[in-house]
Amino acid sequence: MKKYGKLAVSWKTLMLFCLALIIIPAGSSFAAVNKPFPAHTTYTSGSIKPNNVTQASMDNSVRTKWDQWKAAYLKPAGTGKYYVKYNSDGETVSEAHGYGMLFTVQMAGYDSSAQTYFDGLYNYYKAHPSAINAYLMSWKQNSSFQNIEGEDSATDGDMDIAFSLLLADKQWGSSGTINYLQAAKNIITAIMNNEINQTQWTIRLGDWADSGSYNTATRPSDFMLGHLKAFQSATGDTRWQNVVDKTYTIINSLYTNYSSSTGLLPDFVVYSGGVYKPAAADFLEDANDGNYNYNSCRTPWRITTDYLITGDSRALAQLGKLNSWIKTKVNSTPGNIKDGYKLNGTLFGSYNSGAFYAPFGVSAMTSSANQSWLNSLWSHTASSSSEGYYEDSIKLFSLIVMSGNWWTY
Repeated sequence: MKKYGKLAVSWKTLMLFCLALIIIPAGSSFAAVNKPFPAHTTYTSGSIKPNNVTQASMDNSVRTKWDQWKAAYLKPAGTGKYYVKYNSDGETVSEAHGYGMLFTVQMAGYDSSAQTYFDGLYNYYKAHPSAINAYLMSWKQNSSFQNIEGEDSATDGDMDIAFSLLLADKQWGSSGTINYLQAAKNIITAIMNNEINQTQWTIRLGDWADSGSYNTATRPSDFMLGHLKAFQSATGDTRWQNVVDKTYTIINSLYTNYSSSTGLLPDFVVYSGGVYKPAAADFLEDANDGNYNYNSCRTPWRITTDYLITGDSRALAQLGKLNSWIKTKVNSTPGNIKDGYKLNGTLFGSYNSGAFYAPFGVSAMTSSANQSWLNSLWSHTASSSSEGYYEDSIKLFSLIVMSGNWWTY
């Protein structure tokens, strides 16, 4: 024994302490994990989960997909930072960044480095502010982490970042290096100020979209109703209720007037003549801006998740029609789902993309009548091969929800 003042310390204790210093990742804050994966959330009464596999098997499928996703797309971006590599050129976008922050906070408890990754992603977000509002994220960076194609924002990325920060407050608390709750409130306020049309109470495409037809345009894949409700809960700002109500109104207006036989929603929506309608071709991205394409393929996951968590049934008729239509369209075979439909159900896509079939698994959870269809979609998604950042991200989100592991603020 060596004596150091009044404290007797054995060599064994000193060696263990030194070893601990070596193996602890830099930046670790040892915050308790309050909502460890698997969360096993109780969803709205009457909703279903896959029953052709055990809960343990579903949890393991999520773990496997997360490990694959992390290895492929979560990368260091300099000291204390991480980013999500969204293409082979090593570029990233704020949408991908929001996905990364949501995954890391949801997978904490299973992934022992989750908070280190989350904080690194947060630091990257802070290093790339929009020139319009510094609490929002500049939407795209190149492989050298330089902002490109305009230093403004994309609303979906900001909404996911804000929501992930609220979850981080619940997961780890806000008394550590980063005050997650205050950071969340900062970006939520910025979203309200710059990404919400406060005349129409619609969700803008980004902080740049504040004039002309873009000022009243919206994108159904941004209809993250659970996020909006969490923003109100965290801030006490009742204006978010206006956004929630208007969003549900637009969903049902589009369904009634343009897709009553399918329940499909378009990639982009414009406001014209006092009504919301599918955008014309090439409104923002391509010829399919008014069709069910690579943006709105996310809506069955995004919109249904709010029903599963809160029981809000205002979109249930649209989701029910969507489920019955796609099941019939593909003869109850997930492998027949293709990447693109007109709102009347006419097929124009040709590829069985995970970005399209996996979200239908979430929407199938709304009714026991969909049990065998849900089982098929679960199996098809869980056993799927890697496709790319976008498809693999949407598949992982869908598996988290389908397995009963999504939770909210």
